[in-house]
Amino acid sequence: MTRVPVIPAHEVELTAIRAQGAGGQNVNKVSSAVHLRFDIRASSLPEQIKERLLAMSDQRITQDGVVVIKVQTHRSQEKNKEEAMQRLQDMVASVSILPRTRHATRPTRSSQRKRLDKKSMRGQIKALRGKVPE
Repeated sequence: MTRVPVIPAHEVELTAIRAQGAGGQNVNKVSSAVHLRFDIRASSLPEQIKERLLAMSDQRITQDGVVVIKVQTHRSQEKNKEEAMQRLQDMVASVSILPRTRHATRPTRSSQRKRLDKKSMRGQIKALRGKVPE
């Protein structure tokens, strides 16, 4: 099993921004939402993980290979920072573990026989739906 690499804090750029949506006066005064930017190509991650991250079809990854995560779920800026880091860590973890390779297997004789029996039964049912001869 592959170990999930830890992302160093100095490679991540966190910016506080004002959150969207309802919140009364507080939303206009406090910058509680967080924008996280992480440059995949400039990071210290292993090359294989960088390639898999860049190959992901994720809308949070820009054309330049920068991960942009916006978090505004919590009212506290600190919790939003933790959430953003956790989302980035989860993204890296999802590509660090390789999926198991699938080995082709043949269907068993009984499963083939069952499939063909069901197919012929279905054909008989459909044949009985026709017009009744007079």
